[in-house]
Amino acid sequence: MSERNKRRTRGGGRAGAAERRGSAVIEQMPWNPPKMIDPPVEPLSPEGVEAIHDGAMRILEEIGIEFLNPEALEILREAGCTIDGENVRMGREFVMEMVAKAPSEFTITPRNPDRAITIGGNNLNFGNVSSPPNYWDMSIGTKVAGTREMCQNLLKLTQYFNCIHFAGGYPVEPVDIHASVRHLDVLFDKLTLTDKAMHAYSLGKERVEDVMEMVRIAGGHSHEDFDASPKMYTNINSTSPLKHDFPMMDGWMRMARRGQGLVVTPFTLAGAMAPVTMAGAVAQSLAEGLCAIVLAQYINPGVACAIGTFTSNVDMKSGAPAFGTPEYMRATQMTGQMARFYGLPLRSSGVCAANVPDGQAMWETSNSLWAAVQSGTNMVYHAAGWLEGGLIASPEKFIMDCEILQQIQRYMDPAITATGVDEIALDAIKSVGNDGHFFGIQHTQDRYTTAFYQPFLSDWKNYEGWEVAGGIWTPERAHLMFKEIIANFEAPPMDASIREELEAFVAKRKEEGGAPTDF
Repeated sequence: MSERNKRRTRGGGRAGAAERRGSAVIEQMPWNPPKMIDPPVEPLSPEGVEAIHDGAMRILEEIGIEFLNPEALEILREAGCTIDGENVRMGREFVMEMVAKAPSEFTITPRNPDRAITIGGNNLNFGNVSSPPNYWDMSIGTKVAGTREMCQNLLKLTQYFNCIHFAGGYPVEPVDIHASVRHLDVLFDKLTLTDKAMHAYSLGKERVEDVMEMVRIAGGHSHEDFDASPKMYTNINSTSPLKHDFPMMDGWMRMARRGQGLVVTPFTLAGAMAPVTMAGAVAQSLAEGLCAIVLAQYINPGVACAIGTFTSNVDMKSGAPAFGTPEYMRATQMTGQMARFYGLPLRSSGVCAANVPDGQAMWETSNSLWAAVQSGTNMVYHAAGWLEGGLIASPEKFIMDCEILQQIQRYMDPAITATGVDEIALDAIKSVGNDGHFFGIQHTQDRYTTAFYQPFLSDWKNYEGWEVAGGIWTPERAHLMFKEIIANFEAPPMDASIREELEAFVAKRKEEGGAPTDF
């Protein structure tokens, strides 16, 4: 075993109780979704909140949202909305009445109930990168199309790291599997390689219904038990500006009827799909999100809903999306303030525009993640592994991001700001006095192993020590960890009969053709 493997590293104050799968390639912090103990950053004055709310309501009342789904149109017509072709307008009193029915907090319980996550309140949950079509790692050295093996390896990282609390969409799109059956293979992998909360893409009846059935089987639930509370969730995006498409609305309504978690996240890039001003972009985003929540609450009052923000800006020179910018951070904070105004849980993202796991990738992602914390986000998508504006998934970036996530988790530990007698430590200060040091005194000896956050990836040696050890840069260290984690990975346990039932379901649905495609 290498010296690096033998090295004992500590993940904050509770690493000794760390839960992990496989051998301890690193000693990480335990499963412990953090609680936000700081007040959120609220950049809007009360007048600003009212102005953005009024803007969102006027969009819904005067301009309307296009619903490209006939069933959704008929339901909203029945609810009393004004329908003109595919355009839907709705009054603010009705909007607020429906939104008030959504719970401010809900729990998603996956097949392992010990991995349940609560969305809302002061709860902060991180998810893996989701949906890039491409992959990059240091052994390949270039961008390539995703495969099932790459997807499986990123799912293994999702399970391995305790600071990842839910498994979002496909961590990379496995384009080597035909689109008609891709959801069956990937969900089988997700349900057998992880035991964390997961999601269904709202991309047609078959995909949503298949995934709900597979999650039900994996959890050992009856149909009634499955429908009784969220066991999974979906995330939909509006087609900005001011549209909801057919398949996402179809999945949204199917999930709403069965009581599963619903997250709506407009993708509003200021200057392209939304006004160039952040207040205008946020108002448009809220209008697009709130009308979907209205539909869900009319179908199933009290169903679990969260509103998402993906409001950033474009590079006005090239039109390319930018992430982790000051504007992105402020838009996230503003949306968080508005989510609390509406009493809704919030989803945001950990994102960047960098193409490889370099300095740019980390400062933009760090900005995005801290904006999520500052905004009071409850569900952080793409918190680990995202590159090139969502076009690339990278295992090195995944591991580098997990270092940030652990630091955020430690930052929220109330032990750091405790002010009891032991923390004020007057006796320790008295024992050292005006000369001497604190290294050897009992107060330090009793606490030195848990006093400070200890990174698993950062290298704190001086330059000479780092150079003697091989001069390994951070992405290279992350790459070596990735290989070791995969080599030592052990899947979470699953009852043999449940696995057989899942396998039989997948085989049956493949025989039936899976989901229809035009190729």
